[in-house]
Amino acid sequence: MVDFSSVRAIDMHIHAEEPCGCHADDGYDDLQRSMAEYFGAPWRHPPTIPETAAHYRAHNIAAVIFPVDAERETGYRRYDNYEVADLVAAHSDILIPFASIDPAKGKLGAREARDLVENHNVQGFKFHPTMQGFFPNDRMAWPLYEAIAETGKPALFHTGQTGVGSGMRGGNGMRLKYSNPLYLDDVAVDFPDMPIILAHPSFPWQEEALAVAQHKPNVYIDLSGWSPKYFPPLLVRYANTLLKDKMLFGSDWPMIAPEKWLDAFDKAEFRDEVRPLILKENAMRLLGVS
Repeated sequence: MVDFSSVRAIDMHIHAEEPCGCHADDGYDDLQRSMAEYFGAPWRHPPTIPETAAHYRAHNIAAVIFPVDAERETGYRRYDNYEVADLVAAHSDILIPFASIDPAKGKLGAREARDLVENHNVQGFKFHPTMQGFFPNDRMAWPLYEAIAETGKPALFHTGQTGVGSGMRGGNGMRLKYSNPLYLDDVAVDFPDMPIILAHPSFPWQEEALAVAQHKPNVYIDLSGWSPKYFPPLLVRYANTLLKDKMLFGSDWPMIAPEKWLDAFDKAEFRDEVRPLILKENAMRLLGVS
C-alpha cells in the first residue's frame, strides 16, 4: 500500500497502456502517435505499467492509474480491467488502481464494477465520454453509476477538449459535445454521495465546470492534460479561493510527465497555502486515506 505520509504528491490521472505488440492493429497506435506529437511526448512507444511504476517511484509520486474501455465506440480493444488490476497490485507501493467500463454494458458492467471493488482492490472508475460516445447524463449509464455509488468509490470523467484525436481526419470520429461538464450536473444531483471528478481544465467549458464544482458538494476537478502555465486565470482564481479544497493534481501521463507538470506548477500563481491541498491533501481526503 502507498505510504501517503512520505510521497510528495498524488497524481490523480494517469493512463495504463498495453505493451506494444499485445493488441491487433486496430488504429489505436495511430491515435497514440498523433497524441504524442500533439503533446510533445518524448517516448517512441507508450510505457508499460511496470515502467510507469518505476518512473513514479523514482519521483516519489503516487498515482491513480486506469485504462479506458472505448471498444464499442472506437473499435480499439480495451485493456482488460482485471489484467490492469493484477499488474498494478505488483506495484501497490506507488500505484492506485481505477477501472473503466463502458456504461452501455448496463447490468453486465455494473456486476463487473462491484466485483472489481470487492475482489480486486479497484479504488474508482474512469469515464471518457468523447471516446466512449455517450452523454454522461444518459440514463443508460444509471445502472453502472448505481453500482459505483454503492461502493463509495469516485467516478472520474474526461471533460473538455484535451488533444485526443486532435488534427486527425474528422477528429478520429470523436465528438467533443459529449464532454461538456454541465452534463455531470445531472449525475451529481441523482448520485449526491458518489464523488465525481471533472478531469482536465474543461476547454471550452471552463465556467461550466467551475459552476458545477462550486454548486455540488461531491464534485471535484483534476488539473491534468494541460501544463499549469496554460491554465486560464479564472481557473487559478477559483483554485486559490472557493474551490481550494476541490482541486487535484493530475498529469495525464504518459502524454505529460508529472515532473514536467510540477515544474510548471511551481511557477504558476497558486497561493502557498493552497499548493499542498492540490498536490496531496485533497486527494487523500477524496480517496479516504487522510
